[in-house]
Amino acid sequence: MPTSVPGKPDPLPRAMYHPPGAADDGVELACHPRDFPQRVASGGPLWVDIDSTVRSQHALLEKVFHLHPLAIEDTLNPSSRVKLEEYPDFVYVVMRVVSLAADTEDPYDLSSTDLHCFLGPSWLVTVHAGPVAPVEHVWAMLQRTPELLARGPERTLHAILDTTIDAYFPILDQVDEFIDGLEERVFVRFDEHALRDVFHVKRLVLTLRRYLQPSREVLNVLTNRPSPLVAPEVQVYFRDIYDHVLRINDALDTYRDLLSSTMDSYLTQVSNRLGAATKRLSVVATLSLPFVTVSGMWGMNFVNMPLANWPHGFWVLLGVQVALAAVLFFVLRRRAIA
Repeated sequence: MPTSVPGKPDPLPRAMYHPPGAADDGVELACHPRDFPQRVASGGPLWVDIDSTVRSQHALLEKVFHLHPLAIEDTLNPSSRVKLEEYPDFVYVVMRVVSLAADTEDPYDLSSTDLHCFLGPSWLVTVHAGPVAPVEHVWAMLQRTPELLARGPERTLHAILDTTIDAYFPILDQVDEFIDGLEERVFVRFDEHALRDVFHVKRLVLTLRRYLQPSREVLNVLTNRPSPLVAPEVQVYFRDIYDHVLRINDALDTYRDLLSSTMDSYLTQVSNRLGAATKRLSVVATLSLPFVTVSGMWGMNFVNMPLANWPHGFWVLLGVQVALAAVLFFVLRRRAIA
């Protein structure tokens, strides 16, 4: 829930505004919340970035932008599903921002957070809990090239969604690097820890795929469904993001199949190694059979034993045992067992 620190003023939301008729670079980078109603009424492009953990910022969703209560409630849900919902006055988009966790021992542990975007006729509101990399990236980009905001809030939404989807590519590069070295670990060095890493990476791939699948539907709607809030010439830009989603989805399917086949190959190799070890032990047991049999027979406690009083009896029996073992070894080699 949004909170406020007693005795300390809440931080203001970040906002950018482009006045109607102004030059492309005439963007206000510091727009105060008390001016939001006037800016919305003027019809100029406005982007407001809200931290949902701050109570006063979160209240602007209802007091200034008059968003639907169900949509406002969804912004407080830390595990909202990726979706697109159309309301009479705005479009509500939820995307999942992903990155590799830097504070865990597992190098393939995934960190994710929800990014809520509200697109109105002349305004864009982004809501998230704490800093989010795509928003920070686009904010810095607009500070360098403010003319992008002058092209409309839907172009700013495109930049944010494009950065959000592009965050998948560095993760795919790391998965691809892992798979490249997996062949040597499994088939050359037979690393016993490889199977554990395969499980971790496969879980990562499946999680990415679960986050990406609904994003595909969201971008398909933004690309193909006519909307008064997204002009046809802007839908072409969303089509580029949709192509990125298809590429990532195909790569994830390929990685999933490769990891599954590698896991099967690893388990097969374990079974083959176990079979080879069992085969070698069986050969040793077979070759030791004459020694056990003959030594056991002449080791019985009877008074009258053949060759018991013969001076060279021990060497004769030893030679017999060695000869029997040699015959067994020859037979096993002929049958390709030993």
